[in-house]
Amino acid sequence: MTDASTSETMSLGLLKVAERAKREPGAKFHSLAHLIDLAMLRRAYERIRKDAAVGVDGMTKETYGQGLEAHLADLYERLRTKRYRHQAIRRVHIPKEHGKTRPIGISTMEDKIVQDSIREVLQAVYEPVFHENSFGFRPGRRAHDALTVIDRAAIRGHANWILEADIVSFFDTIDRRQLMEMIAERVPDGAMQRLVGKCLNVGILDGEQYSSSDEGTAQGSILSPLLGNIYLHHVLDLWFENEVRSRLRGHAVLVRYADDFLIGFEHESDATRVMEVLHKRLERYGLTLHPDKTRLLDFRRPSKDQTNGKGPGSFDFLGFTIHWRRSLKGTWSVAFRTRRARLGRAIRLVYDWCRSHRHLPIKEQHVALVRRIDGHMNYFGVTGNTRSLSLLIFYAKRAWFKWLGRRSQRGRMTWERFAAIERRFPLPRPTVRVRLWAS
Repeated sequence: MTDASTSETMSLGLLKVAERAKREPGAKFHSLAHLIDLAMLRRAYERIRKDAAVGVDGMTKETYGQGLEAHLADLYERLRTKRYRHQAIRRVHIPKEHGKTRPIGISTMEDKIVQDSIREVLQAVYEPVFHENSFGFRPGRRAHDALTVIDRAAIRGHANWILEADIVSFFDTIDRRQLMEMIAERVPDGAMQRLVGKCLNVGILDGEQYSSSDEGTAQGSILSPLLGNIYLHHVLDLWFENEVRSRLRGHAVLVRYADDFLIGFEHESDATRVMEVLHKRLERYGLTLHPDKTRLLDFRRPSKDQTNGKGPGSFDFLGFTIHWRRSLKGTWSVAFRTRRARLGRAIRLVYDWCRSHRHLPIKEQHVALVRRIDGHMNYFGVTGNTRSLSLLIFYAKRAWFKWLGRRSQRGRMTWERFAAIERRFPLPRPTVRVRLWAS
């Protein structure tokens, strides 16, 4: 499944692999590792962000690039002669909501290059066989596409019951042995399997503490999202399509974005049966459903004579709260609003930025605020979510007003003065950037 932009950068050998993978869904690929050549390593280097965090060796992209050709030639020779060794991963902890943290693994620049080269090869092999309703970390697919599938299924009555599912610490609990067995089914190439294994079986340096684990893939690794998709393709997607769907009374749809997924059902009885067996299916592969975050929800379209303008239930997916809403014409439609916690976090981030950057020139503050608000609207600016966008802009103005007034004791900031500033430096208006269509 190669689009024009992808095929233009592929080597001829990899392009042939991608075309065969699309033409023969059941094909096995016995010889892939040799496709990782100097040109592919160079492409992988160029895809790494300039400000990418450094690994245990402290080497930045700029430093690595100063002797790029020599570095890549040395790396290629070690790969070719099977002398390449993946260095330990540096672990950092990223703050989350409610005081929690998310552990992220940061590889060295060289290991990032190798991981991305492996990803390029495996992606060419697996893209054509991945499920059509799998959207996470796949070229040409977005979270908005997943939302559109949900919208369409609900409107058609194919998602009257929603099974929300949450896998506990998915990337940390992947069974590496079973993952490698899955890869071996399509990629019997031993050299490629050894390379994947080197990226999986690495030590972790957390501060000064070194540790190792025999399960999971490091979050933050370039290769982890693809490996996670391969795992859940076997554990969930194929199982649902090949074993579950034919046993159901009515329609059903599985929508997955990486390890976030939900299943919509036409009939409650189907939903109940699948919910009963889903946890057993996942346990077979070392995965556990979160008992408090996995539930069955009635999401049937409200009746025409329902008096209030809200539907009976709602659920969260990909940062949105999805619910039924009555339109001005009196018809019911599926609506998407920014999840409360996500909106609150966005408001806090803008507030904190205004506070810590209040002494910058107003023009620079304006450029940065517009960039942040635009970035938020590029994702959350979907049909029917204008109110949430307006709230972010409202609180952004209040925060900007407050912290501009704390710049000095001279000349107290008033709303009249702020209005004059805003006329010169207006913040964005809430606009729909993505239209979700159910048809």
